[in-house]
Amino acid sequence: MQSQSLNFIDENAMLAWAKQAAKGIGGGLVMHLNGDLGMGKTTLTRGFIQSMGHNGTVKSPTYTLVEPYELGNLRIFHFDLYRLADPEELEFMGVRDYFASDSVCFIEWPEKGQGILPQADIEFEITEWKQGRKLNITALTAQGNGQLNNWSAIN
Repeated sequence: MQSQSLNFIDENAMLAWAKQAAKGIGGGLVMHLNGDLGMGKTTLTRGFIQSMGHNGTVKSPTYTLVEPYELGNLRIFHFDLYRLADPEELEFMGVRDYFASDSVCFIEWPEKGQGILPQADIEFEITEWKQGRKLNITALTAQGNGQLNNWSAIN
């Protein structure tokens, strides 16, 4: 298990990092995003998704639970489980079908789906840092370690 910690002075700095980090992301990756309300989970996800080729807006799927994006040969799924009342609701929506070798899943509030969601490859923890944000990144699988190694070269 590897980890890395980054500090961002503002939202633009976080988006710039996500733009670089999005290069080379392959399918089958599951990323959990943790942090209090307003910490930038959706901002970070938006940076990844837009940098991976989506030209429109990226909104938080707070009420729909998941927002899909078809980007070339990758399917991107952005989950926001904040309003999930029971993890079993994920079973009713066929959540297991979202986790495939051609998909990348960003999951906000993953603890709400505990017991149903697969293990994360990468876990992001976003907290306050001065006027900006601190991003702690932890790789939890071999695939996550490979991805984190790629990201360690980004300034």
